[in-house]
Amino acid sequence: MTLDGFCDHTAIIPDEEIHQHYADLLSNADAILYGRITYQLMQYWQNLVKNPSGEKSMDDFAMAMDRIPKIVFSHTLKNTDWKSATLATRSIEEEISELKQQAGKDIFVGSPGLIVASLNLNLIDELQLCVHPVIAGKGLPLFKRLSDKRVLTLLKTKTFGCGAVTLYYKPALL
Repeated sequence: MTLDGFCDHTAIIPDEEIHQHYADLLSNADAILYGRITYQLMQYWQNLVKNPSGEKSMDDFAMAMDRIPKIVFSHTLKNTDWKSATLATRSIEEEISELKQQAGKDIFVGSPGLIVASLNLNLIDELQLCVHPVIAGKGLPLFKRLSDKRVLTLLKTKTFGCGAVTLYYKPALL
């Protein structure tokens, strides 16, 4: 997201270090949840698997994205054309609750609307926000439909050479 809280992949310029960070992150996860719009944006990486760019970090990210199971929440999609993607058949609360009961690795939520829905349902164990040194001035605010104030506890930070910072938070116990 941008410094002013907007989610816009066109406003930021991820570098090799960030691509590698997220490739590593996805390689160590069991699933990622997407809404339709973000899922369709991420389909860009399918083409990179078939036609690698030659830039290692982007190609590694494309491979990690291709491998990770994706659960897509959509009222309009009838199917997915990505072998590792399936359409959700239950509510986000039911899907995440069942995934959390299973032994395994992390579950990621990768769409702004699903992040907010998960926060509203108290299903987030850790929030990782990658803030890029860009002020967009407009766009989709990440926390647009948050129902209540959330207090978070900072766990750690990671700074990238490009100036982006990932902030790792857990929900505070009140």
